[in-house]
Amino acid sequence: MNKTQLPSDLRSYLPFLVYLLVLVLLMPKAQKFDYEYRNGAPWKYDSLISEFDFPIYKTDEQMMAELADAELSAIPYFKYSEAVAARSLQAAENVSLGAGDSLRPALLNALRRIYRQGIIPDDFSKEDRRLALSENLIYIQRGKRAGKYPLSDVLRFSQARAQLVNELRFAYPSAPVDSALSASGLLDVIEPNLLFDRQMTELVHSDEQHDIAPTQGYVPAGSLIVSEGEIVTAEIQQLLDSYKKEYDATMGSDVPSLWIWLSTVILALILTVILFWTVWFADTSLFTRKGELYYIVFVALLSAVAVLLLDRAGNRDWVYLVPFSLFALYLTAFFPDRTIASVYAASLLPMAVFLPQGVINYVLYLLAGYVAIKLFGRFNRGWKQFITVLAVFLLVGGGYVALRSAGLLTGLVLRDLVYIFIGSLLTVAFYQLTFLFEKVFGLLSVAKLEELTDTNNKLLRALELKAPGTFQHSLQVMSMADAAARAIGANVYLVRAGAMYHDIGKMANPQCFIENESLIAGGEEKARYHAGLTPRQSARDITRHVTDGIEMARKEHLPEAVIQFIETHHGDNCVRSFYNKFVNEGGDPSEEQDFRYQGKKPTTKEQVILMLCDSIEAASRTLKEHSAQSFYDFVERIVGAKEAEGQLAEADITIRELNTVKDVLKSYLGQIYHERVAYPKRNN
Repeated sequence: MNKTQLPSDLRSYLPFLVYLLVLVLLMPKAQKFDYEYRNGAPWKYDSLISEFDFPIYKTDEQMMAELADAELSAIPYFKYSEAVAARSLQAAENVSLGAGDSLRPALLNALRRIYRQGIIPDDFSKEDRRLALSENLIYIQRGKRAGKYPLSDVLRFSQARAQLVNELRFAYPSAPVDSALSASGLLDVIEPNLLFDRQMTELVHSDEQHDIAPTQGYVPAGSLIVSEGEIVTAEIQQLLDSYKKEYDATMGSDVPSLWIWLSTVILALILTVILFWTVWFADTSLFTRKGELYYIVFVALLSAVAVLLLDRAGNRDWVYLVPFSLFALYLTAFFPDRTIASVYAASLLPMAVFLPQGVINYVLYLLAGYVAIKLFGRFNRGWKQFITVLAVFLLVGGGYVALRSAGLLTGLVLRDLVYIFIGSLLTVAFYQLTFLFEKVFGLLSVAKLEELTDTNNKLLRALELKAPGTFQHSLQVMSMADAAARAIGANVYLVRAGAMYHDIGKMANPQCFIENESLIAGGEEKARYHAGLTPRQSARDITRHVTDGIEMARKEHLPEAVIQFIETHHGDNCVRSFYNKFVNEGGDPSEEQDFRYQGKKPTTKEQVILMLCDSIEAASRTLKEHSAQSFYDFVERIVGAKEAEGQLAEADITIRELNTVKDVLKSYLGQIYHERVAYPKRNN
């Protein structure tokens, strides 16, 4: 397909239409606070005046600090016990004071005052350190009412005993107070009447943590928030963040609905057109392969939906939980690097457009995706997959820390690093979905292609046993095609699989082909097979290996993309040797069609590469001279013949790419047929 000619099949535009509609439906449709700012940088806009009253929201750091303080201190909760006080007073009335019995009225009054004030244990906080850091406050429940009191309003157990002694000494300075109390054991009847309630303490502490206010004051309408050119300090950034939050919540509905929808459609259309042209210029042949085209747009849609849902959630930090590098791996499974790089960059564009700090995160994840593409191609099995996880985490995490230190990003470092690590793990965890996508979209994954080129599989083992010469020829063609495909950025895995299966039809009649005949003097086996056949019969037996191969491939359920190599590796070429013999023996030249392969001309780069490598590898065995010039002339002659016969007329390959393939094949022949050293023999 020509890059200047847009696809005429309307189905090619269908996935992009779906992409456009989803963007329009999910894109935010409200006016937003579109200023960009960061701590330490100057405010590059006009002075900003508040249009409405707004609260000052605490920063994440402030909220975390208050929660940490609340966690470190818990206010103890006590219940006032009337029973304990009554029991102690009853014991005081019954105790014998001996000579100090006159102290009893004052003693009882003092005890009543002490118990009304309340007594707590000396060591109530020893089991929980938080209780000792509670800012000297306690809760006291009297009956059904509870209140918060200073700790100084109540008495500790030792203080209560000392206060009782002091009050009696003050009331009766000449009385033997100490001896009377010691002899009676009265001090032992005093016990705490404020009973610690651990369950209520924890319950109240939990409620207090939840009740921490998210705001600290407010700014009235008409106030100056920041002046033009003023440096954005931490305090100004907090004001801007608070104003932005209220602005997005309250001002979005002020824009006319029609204008919102029009703006949304225009922006969605721009993103869709960018994606369309990216795919078009990356590989126009994708528009003829609907399954692959639909899959590419599907992956781009997954990325866009993830971004737009994050935008709706309003939590900018969740972006690090989404494994955006995974979308690059989803493409890696089915497409060459030249297609992946540009499509992945276009699929991430909604992140740069819709998310806060999106441009910076776009660059981070763009680089992380490219690293994942390169590493996962080498480390994609077993535990080695986690090398990719580690690399993505180090790149995104390290970049985040550096940018956070420079003030270009905001957030809680430790929390965001945990999010980034989880997102990196999900990159590999969700990669297994490619096997499902392969079925749904009818694709051919790199893993499947690698499996097909394993020479231990049943079909290739059969080829090796039945047609060993063809098997060795296929291996050599695969090696040549691999080198050529890498040189022009074609699909290496696909062309390797095509090379291994292009001649499997020869298994039906292996002795028909010279590479499988027994090597006896004079090539008698070849003469024996074709000696009794007419040129037309020989051509028929040779050309039918294409149709036999297609039949075998379909019976073995080989992928259609591989079967196409069988169908196109000879195109509709003529078996020229037997045709010439037919004409020389008096045959009608107009019957050339009987000597042509019943195949199709190649249409892709990969199919062209295989056709050329197949012809060159087979014909190179007839070369008598092995020099650079002979290889040059030989390759030019083979390729020129294919062009002259129109075999490359429908192929999506440029002249530059074709010249590169020719150069690779010339070099490859030079490496195969280079001169060997003749080692001298030992004289007897």
